[in-house]
Amino acid sequence: MKKTLLAAAAAIALPAMANAHFLLEYTTDTMIERPGDVPVKLIFWHPFDNGHVMDLEMPEEFFMIHNGERTDLKETLEPVRFTGGENEGAAFLGSVPVKRSGDYVLVTVPVPYYEESEDIYIQQITKAFLNRSELPTDWMQPAGLPTEILPLNKPYNVLAGSTFTGQVLAEGEPVAGVEIEIEYMAAEPDMDSAASTDPAVSPPPGGAVVAVSDANGYFTFGIPEAGYWGFAALGSGPATEHEGKELSQDAVIWIRAWDLE
Repeated sequence: MKKTLLAAAAAIALPAMANAHFLLEYTTDTMIERPGDVPVKLIFWHPFDNGHVMDLEMPEEFFMIHNGERTDLKETLEPVRFTGGENEGAAFLGSVPVKRSGDYVLVTVPVPYYEESEDIYIQQITKAFLNRSELPTDWMQPAGLPTEILPLNKPYNVLAGSTFTGQVLAEGEPVAGVEIEIEYMAAEPDMDSAASTDPAVSPPPGGAVVAVSDANGYFTFGIPEAGYWGFAALGSGPATEHEGKELSQDAVIWIRAWDLE
């Protein structure tokens, strides 16, 4: 009970300069009915306000985990262009072979991105989740990444109006006191074009929504709206420098929330 209260108390909105950078592993659906290749777009973007698109380089790693087995998907990636509300940038289109029932955990380890305005590098190690036939297999297991967010709720069918709890890990150990930026995918990539949809809602006043992990690395956030939600634990990873400059090695997770009908 004490742990739950601490985590809930930490999930508060704090002032921030602007809505956050987020690496997307976007698929139109998370619940897959039939076997086949599922297209996925990798985009480095500001999806809450349909803002600036950052150029994405070929990732260091792009793979999936299914039934505990890792499959390299980097060879499926091909360069594409993506146009947000402000500009166009380099992105990638890939493919996820969904065949058997169970979870498919998508992982992207990007090349560190140089943010000139802050004079730092950013590396967002990102996880997203697909499922076929409603059989849970892998979503609750750590992926063995330098840093990651471990979901404590099944991440592809969170109910809007409920809560989502995650645990921030670095090299498998909990990380306390980490700021977690929270982003709603108000605009979504159009899989049939190079553009995005118009934002369904506007960001709240006060800048990015932020939670803070408790002493055991946990945070909890109330999900107010159906759709895709992203969580980025800033600087939670063990690496702190790249090419002589500061590196923010972030853990990112995307979840899908649904309305009851």
